Amino acid sequence: MRRFAVLVAFLLALGGCDSGGSLSEVKAVAAGVPSLAPFFAEDSGLGRDRQVRSRAVPGGLQQGDTPGLYGGTKQPGICDVERLKRFLTAPRNDRKARAWAAALGLRTDEIPGHLDRLTPVLLRHDTLALNHDYKKRKAVPFRALLQAGIAILVDEQGLPSVKCSCGNPLRPFEGDTSRISVTFGDGNEKWPGYDRAEVVVVRPAPRKLERIALVDVQDPGRGIERPVGTTGEADARFDATERRAVPRLAGTTFGEASRRLADAGLAVAFRGEEPPSGRARVIASDPGAGVELRFGAYVTLSVAAEPGTDGRTGGTATPAPSASSTPPVGSRPPTSAGPTPSRQSPSKAPPGSAPPSASSAAPRSSAPPTPTGSPPQVTSSPPPQVTSSPPTRAPVTSSAPAPVSSTPASSAPATTAPTTSTPASSAPATSPPSPSTTV
Repeated sequence: MRRFAVLVAFLLALGGCDSGGSLSEVKAVAAGVPSLAPFFAEDSGLGRDRQVRSRAVPGGLQQGDTPGLYGGTKQPGICDVERLKRFLTAPRNDRKARAWAAALGLRTDEIPGHLDRLTPVLLRHDTLALNHDYKKRKAVPFRALLQAGIAILVDEQGLPSVKCSCGNPLRPFEGDTSRISVTFGDGNEKWPGYDRAEVVVVRPAPRKLERIALVDVQDPGRGIERPVGTTGEADARFDATERRAVPRLAGTTFGEASRRLADAGLAVAFRGEEPPSGRARVIASDPGAGVELRFGAYVTLSVAAEPGTDGRTGGTATPAPSASSTPPVGSRPPTSAGPTPSRQSPSKAPPGSAPPSASSAAPRSSAPPTPTGSPPQVTSSPPPQVTSSPPTRAPVTSSAPAPVSSTPASSAPATTAPTTSTPASSAPATSPPSPSTTV
């Protein structure tokens, strides 16, 4: 009788752990594994995946213009965009083209122009996206986790748009990234190095890009600057190990600071689920101006709350973490020579910036800025104050910092600035197929 009571208590405890709602099923899609329902045959020469180990980043939400978010190789041609264009404009594929275009919100006559604006890259992180099968003459969406090394086409804001090997359209992942269950099956077995806490979601850059700064997946010390809409023939190389200085950012807006960092080849870490307004005022950066970091290293911005924000809207974020703070439990340090910040669950707040190891003038990777963020709400909140806890240790010598946490030194609404947009809260209508194993 006692044993039965203990068992009931144990089952109730397990049930309580999942009281936050049902999990969204996400189908794992491994690099090099043929799709079961592709738009075009995997052996048709549209694209080739590579074997790439997923890299860690501080925080699961990444902006599409983040330097080093994507990878490339010395040999261009990971995606044959012209062949995909011929397939989709051939009269025999008209029905398939209509389904393909509808999945991306296009008309069929817009397909050629859309493809001309896409850029081939390789995923450097296990990435969540909304994938599409072609079944019964329709594009059927399903949530997917794409393994690092998969070749994709990205749009002008750095969002995944097409899976190269089969031509399947991709859309941004929608839903609560902390409430997912990744399933493996149909040949997509769990790959080496998979870690649920390290997956990322890409949000659109706040402006259209002119160039995308990539890292050679076979040589992390080699950077590749690829003009948007080209397939590798116009690539320019740069040394990703040379140091580049953090620009002076205090006093600028969050939008301007983000652009300056991207142009310098540096990234922005952020805490919380809501990015601040692009007009929010930056009061400090961590590391500070003049500190030299390697390409792709992360810098944390402290942003003053705008008048009228209460900390629960998109106008503010949580305070910037200090470089001397203790990293969260379960975090691991970078393991490669390339820009590999510490890994952390997409739903967790990202850590402070990472210190230098080597870098140089970063490639210009963006087009003229476009304002982001939403206007502040008017309330009776007190004026912004500056946090009083600056970083207390020298920056780490890796391209990506270990996650850290901290608390604000005062009650002032100082906040950490995000670089990515807030993930959507709704999930797609179609449920993913039932896989063999669940992690």
